[in-house]
Amino acid sequence: MNSYQTIKRIMDFILSLIAMIVLCPVFLIIAVWIKTDSKGPVFFKQKRIGKDKKPFYILKFRTMRTDTPSDMPTHMLQNPDTFITKSGKFLRKTSLDELPQIINIIKGEMSIIGPRPALWNQYDLIAERDKYKANDIYPGLTGWAQINGRDELLIEVKAKLDGEYISRIGFFMDVKCFFGTIISVLKSDGVVEGGTEAGSKKEAVS
Repeated sequence: MNSYQTIKRIMDFILSLIAMIVLCPVFLIIAVWIKTDSKGPVFFKQKRIGKDKKPFYILKFRTMRTDTPSDMPTHMLQNPDTFITKSGKFLRKTSLDELPQIINIIKGEMSIIGPRPALWNQYDLIAERDKYKANDIYPGLTGWAQINGRDELLIEVKAKLDGEYISRIGFFMDVKCFFGTIISVLKSDGVVEGGTEAGSKKEAVS
């Protein structure tokens, strides 16, 4: 796995750099839309857990009002629609809000494919991932659990799927996750917005 991880990091950097250059016009259009839609910054930063459980700040396009409770998964908010902006609804539905994480990948904080980074205070998820060594690799923009349930997954199931990815990690597994993500985004599979009793047991993807 170590040799593949080295190759994977090189591929991540090259592909992300190319994507950043190609998507510059898209970044600009989204930035203007966000600024004209609501008050606040274009980007949203949130403390997450990275490789070897080292914290870093994930980047996203801001999709919610600036008075939204911080460090709380969106699906745990009782009335998320009151916080999500008009532009944010579209960005979240299409997952375009995740595009700035290309910067995190270029910086060496994330990978294109890997377990989604947990919030710094999701101690139960972090502990579950320890059982499968899922905290030992770079978190991803998307991953195996993302295409197998996303918000709908209980923490135990989420961590087990992350462990399954670790055990099968390789080029073909990453390709499978990549194209599976495209299909999931087009179908909006597994996206849950809003607090429920069960939601407190689920992993954040926001």
